[in-house]
Formats: sequence, structure tokens, C-alpha cells
Amino acid sequence: MTKNLLKNPCGEGNMESWEVTENGGDSWHVEDMPGASGHAFHDAAVTKYFATSYALCLKKQVVDLLAEGFPADYLDAQPPVTVEDWYCGRSDSGFLYELTVSLLDDNEKILQRFRPDEVAVDAEKDDCSWTKVTHKFSGYGPGLRFISFEHGGQDTKGWVGWFGVRVTGSSVKVQA
Repeated sequence: MTKNLLKNPCGEGNMESWEVTENGGDSWHVEDMPGASGHAFHDAAVTKYFATSYALCLKKQVVDLLAEGFPADYLDAQPPVTVEDWYCGRSDSGFLYELTVSLLDDNEKILQRFRPDEVAVDAEKDDCSWTKVTHKFSGYGPGLRFISFEHGGQDTKGWVGWFGVRVTGSSVKVQA
């Protein structure tokens, strides 16, 4: 079984292992599932999530694949890389969500990037329950050494507190 290379993907360790790249509003916050005006998650083992505030909040991890034990020749053979993220919102506030995952070479030059369109959800019109985003990289060329995973967002009402997008269950997996 391929392991998740992201550390602390569900907030059990608060913000440990994550680099905050945008710390808007009241910054990032870790809450217990399902949270105020929240939604149940499909996996009972996931008990926490990261919540964003009224201004843009982004956090990222850069995975060093050589340090994780992948040999350079194996990475140069371009094994499939699968990424996954889960997001939702409160039932009383809209939100914006974004995700950027980049495959990087040893100089951290981008080999391939996955950046879906920003998601805008209105709690009065849209389903704010947990939604999965997944992507499988292939054909990215030799030289893969790092994977950068960055995600986050904000609320659309400008409310003080943590009314923005919620994220959890993030993963980065290299086929072993």
C-alpha cells in the first residue's frame, strides 16, 4: 500500500509540518469534526480539520522524495503521483477554495502543475458538504525530486472568526 507523504493531513498536530504562506484574517484554526454549522465526514477516523478565516489563508508542504526513500532512478521512471484533498464549508457562510500541487525537480523548477479553478460556494444556494478533489500526475518527465502541496481559501462574508473553507484528509502518494 502506498503511504501518504503529507504529515499531519487532518490537523491532529495543529499546524505542525505546515508552512503558512498566507495568514489572512484570524489566520488558520484547527477544529473538531463536524464543527459549528458543519457536516459529517465520510471517514470516522478523521476527527479534525483546518478552518480558514475572512481573508486568504494558504498553507503548504514540500515533500522531499529522496528523503522519503525514493531512489532517483525510480523517480526518473515517472511513477504515477496521486493527490487528494477534501474541502467543505459551514452551512451559514460561503467560501472560496483553492489548491495548487506542483511536481518539482532538484532545483525546484516546475515539471508539472495541477491547479483547478478556484471554487466559490454560496451556502444559500450550494451544497457545502465535504467534496473530494483528486488528480493523478503522469508523463511529467524525468527529474522529479519534490512535490509542493498548497491549499486554502477564505469566507465570502468577511465575518471575524473561522467561517471560511475547511480542509482535511489531504494526501500525496507516489506509486511504489
